[in-house]
Amino acid sequence: MVSKKSRQEVRMNKHRRLRNRFSGTPERPRLAVFRSNNHMYAQIIDDTVGNTLVAASTVEKAVKAELEKTNDVDAAAYLGTVIAKRALEKGINTVVFDRGGFIYQGKIAALAEAAREAGLEF
Repeated sequence: MVSKKSRQEVRMNKHRRLRNRFSGTPERPRLAVFRSNNHMYAQIIDDTVGNTLVAASTVEKAVKAELEKTNDVDAAAYLGTVIAKRALEKGINTVVFDRGGFIYQGKIAALAEAAREAGLEF
């Protein structure tokens, strides 16, 4: 009988392989994205010391107030602009994009494109 891995297990393996290829540095930190069924989370991380430099999510009251739903493409795009603005305020211009093992389409792509349009380079 063929056993099939769960989607979460496949995503975790993809993410592990991706993380072997790059990591965040002080000059170019990592923009890590996670999405659950209800919310999206984005962090900019310096992996050399393990610090989160900037974070934003759809759970925050300020972000949630601007959104109709917290789990659609529009919410992801808004979150991308929020994380980019916060990063630029801290003086972070370039990042490495870590899609977290999720495929680059839909919400993940919307967040990335919005962050690029708001001024982040990756």
